[in-house]
Amino acid sequence: MTNSTTPPQLDGWLHRYSGKVRDLYVPADGSDAHLLVVASNRVSAFDHVLEPPIPGKGALLTALSNWWFERIDLPNHLAGEGSGAPAVPEEVADRAMVTRRLDMHPIECVVRGALTGSGFAEYQRTGAVCGIELPSGIEDGDLLETPIYTPAYKAPLGEHDENITFERSVELVGVEVATALRDASLRIFTAARDLAAERGVILADTKFEFGRDPETGALVLADEVLTSDSSRYWDAEAYADTSRDRAERLASFDKQIVRNWLRAHWDGTGEPPALPDEIVERTYARYRELYTRLTGLER
Repeated sequence: MTNSTTPPQLDGWLHRYSGKVRDLYVPADGSDAHLLVVASNRVSAFDHVLEPPIPGKGALLTALSNWWFERIDLPNHLAGEGSGAPAVPEEVADRAMVTRRLDMHPIECVVRGALTGSGFAEYQRTGAVCGIELPSGIEDGDLLETPIYTPAYKAPLGEHDENITFERSVELVGVEVATALRDASLRIFTAARDLAAERGVILADTKFEFGRDPETGALVLADEVLTSDSSRYWDAEAYADTSRDRAERLASFDKQIVRNWLRAHWDGTGEPPALPDEIVERTYARYRELYTRLTGLER
């Protein structure tokens, strides 16, 4: 593995798992109440981790998650002051969070305020998304009058998540938990969508993950939240300009620049080519623009 994909060794923590873009650690003293989640600068597309990474990406995503956590009226997984949690190592302080260990629910809670991507593809085939019947005539990128909750089952490691109906989520976690996941997801999405709109940004869709506090049983918001990697945001002014083509109107504040470049320069076989400096810089700028637009802060 190259240096950009090898997780760092951190004093006081033991590496336990790496996903495509994040690294997970447990306390070295053997305690099991907390985890360290480190957002790397890695970027992935089409099931490949690409080279080089996007410098500063992990810090931006962590800062945006923390900004949203402060504005969401629901318990979250962050270990607050006085919790006895180990400190975040200085070398990853800007892109890591110490969290409480939770019993995670196996449901990815997707909310769609617009129809595009895989949701639009399913609608074209069936007229519905995750069992929710929708009116005919919806075009790619159209905003929905009422956001819809379209959950997915989080498959075991190495397998693909599966879109499911709400009824199937009830079978998996019970009616009480399934209803709480749906209601919390829709409530958070609606508040976030309205706040983003005030900043000239459309929150098209997002996904949440929740866990159960093992001591209190409370529903807890976990993982990253409302970031460029977990959500689709569009520029409201560009979206409203119908003289632009669809790609410009629906240009998202994420790694779409990377995906577009790969499609033009890679046939999907073998290892993908290294990203040019220009693509790396433009991608970071797009992430940073969303952070600034939403928070009003510069990084």
